[in-house]
Amino acid sequence: MLQNLTSAKVIMPLPNNDFDPSEAAITWQLLKNAGYEVIFATVDGNVAQCDELMITGEGLDFWGWLPVLKKVRLFGLLLRANSDARAAYVRMILHTNFQQPCLYAKLNVNDYCGLILPGGHAPKIKAYLEDKALQKFVANFFEDIDKSGQHRPVAAICHGVVLAARAISEQTKKSVLYGKKTTALTWKLEKSAWHLTKYFIRFWDRNYYRTYLELPDEPEGYRGVQQEVTRALQNKDDFQDVPRNDKHYFLKTAGIFRDKSNNSKAAWVVEDGNYLSARWPGDVHTLAKKFVEKLNKQQLIGNSK
Repeated sequence: MLQNLTSAKVIMPLPNNDFDPSEAAITWQLLKNAGYEVIFATVDGNVAQCDELMITGEGLDFWGWLPVLKKVRLFGLLLRANSDARAAYVRMILHTNFQQPCLYAKLNVNDYCGLILPGGHAPKIKAYLEDKALQKFVANFFEDIDKSGQHRPVAAICHGVVLAARAISEQTKKSVLYGKKTTALTWKLEKSAWHLTKYFIRFWDRNYYRTYLELPDEPEGYRGVQQEVTRALQNKDDFQDVPRNDKHYFLKTAGIFRDKSNNSKAAWVVEDGNYLSARWPGDVHTLAKKFVEKLNKQQLIGNSK
């Protein structure tokens, strides 16, 4: 546990609806275990609601549109959040801070030692990605220097990286990710999940896995996470996916394996200074552990000044 912290509060903004429970709850649990207090924020101060399909698995089978049969789960049990995430989610939503979120518009960078941006994929997270007050706060958080002369740690995962990409620096008028290395939900993972749900699992709700769809004159994937984030970067190679020569390449890219608290082989996390990024819930244990390490280091530097 940490002692004599200058500040031990981490801010986790959430969309009002459809946030990914694994990305939020696993990170919350590891931060809490490390002695940090997680503060939540929503656009209007109402309690956030996760994507329930990721908790129950109901509706993730091709018979999921039928009121009674949807209770019978097959693929749903495989595609929903794993047991660690579900247990952490239950603990998180009962916590007072989760039940009493603050407003995006009232956030102050100096109140927090770290920022975590979870994601989600269902269309209702658009309000989170598009909120101008939240984008401004994220931009300020990236650029601000704390009392120790350091940038505060930021971690983003999945569509949370889109929010970071849309945060525009007041100084450069470019994305705060311009000039940084990052990853995010790759088009390969996004397209695979979209096609799986579109043609097989949720054929009655064909675009469940796409937050944004391409306009008629746009190429496939143009509105995907990887493509949007890449457009905000200085160089296209600054978007970093798993290299072919990685010894765990298959585990990391198959889209069916997830990391665990004691096993990071399936994870892919990109680090650039005090900024960390990851692709999907299968990376979240590793991302959260690295985020805690950066926060701890920052606190030690701050307390030594």
